[in-house]
Amino acid sequence: MVDIIIVLIVIALLVLALKGSIKHFKGEGACCGGGSGSVALDIPEKKLENPVLGKTVLKVSGMHCEHCVKAVTEAINKVDGASAKVNLSQNEAVVSYDRELDEENLKRVVKDAGYRVVSVK
Repeated sequence: MVDIIIVLIVIALLVLALKGSIKHFKGEGACCGGGSGSVALDIPEKKLENPVLGKTVLKVSGMHCEHCVKAVTEAINKVDGASAKVNLSQNEAVVSYDRELDEENLKRVVKDAGYRVVSVK
């Protein structure tokens, strides 16, 4: 009888953990800094000093919520001449630039923020 109770408790805990994990990976749960997954964060748009010369799209892995979006946006926006718009559902950052940018530097700042650039277009 005790064995059955223990098994039922373990199953209940696994179900709760699975539900939380699914919400986390869909970007709906609280992660990476807490708070509600449905709360939009204030992510200021960076204005470039000169006219935009072009855009680069970085495919980024490891983002799960708006906190992740903010972290990636802020990391890229610290690069002189770069301004990012990050899309969680597409797992990408569109980087506008007003001067030549070093692709490896962009990858490095994203990596330093805790994410990985999968591809650059």
